Amino acid sequence: MTAIVQDRVTTREGVVFGTGGGRELRCDIYEPPAAVKNGIGILLIHGGGWSQGDRSQLKGYGVLLGRRGYTCIASEYRLTGEALWPAQIEDVKCAIRYVRANAAELGVDPDRLVISGNSAGGHLSLMAGGAGGVAGFEGSGGHADTSSNVAAVISFYPPTGLERRSWGGLPALFGKGAPEATLRGASPLTYATSSFPPTLLIHGNKDEVVPEAEATRMYEALNAAGVPVELHMFAGRPHGFDADPKLGRQCAEIMLSFMDRFVLGR
Repeated sequence: MTAIVQDRVTTREGVVFGTGGGRELRCDIYEPPAAVKNGIGILLIHGGGWSQGDRSQLKGYGVLLGRRGYTCIASEYRLTGEALWPAQIEDVKCAIRYVRANAAELGVDPDRLVISGNSAGGHLSLMAGGAGGVAGFEGSGGHADTSSNVAAVISFYPPTGLERRSWGGLPALFGKGAPEATLRGASPLTYATSSFPPTLLIHGNKDEVVPEAEATRMYEALNAAGVPVELHMFAGRPHGFDADPKLGRQCAEIMLSFMDRFVLGR
């Protein structure tokens, strides 16, 4: 199905990008107008505590960023009711490989792919950025001969240290009694080394679901490692604050500024 979204951003819905757990995995592709297309792809990863949500949640960013020239791909991943960790990161990495393998058709540079996610999707985006070489997270969903590396990471209000806190979604994500080593291996902080891609963190300091310290610790660890990293903290804002259209547009402008400097090199 193809539809025209306002300002001539074109969407292709339900495109198969790979398989997971024996079924097809799908994404929605937001194509920018030809006149402004800049050759940069952004993979959008939805939130929902790893247990709910779908790829349509980030349609607003797909349109906002598409209008500014970015090709956006909003992908699904298996939720906890279907599969335990690491199925979620396997599916995200499969989506990365799909975009890179089909870069010519999509009109994007495979080596300048950005990944952006919110909440659980923010966690998965950071994991994809930091754990690019971890074989146990690659899965077998498709395009095995393609790299799952990304050029930059954008993460909204993400859990970053899963071994330190009993997150509401953790028992469902890992199964009961998961060892600390598994939780640590699924924590973005574990991978905060000098090889981490440039990263943008966005959080609200009244987040009742994911404490602001999750973002500040990630910022401090990446900064100490010498990684180009920015943290934008919104005063008095709760979890998911960018659902407010005004704040969502402001976040999109922050994303654009970050990508201009660290991906487009302007």
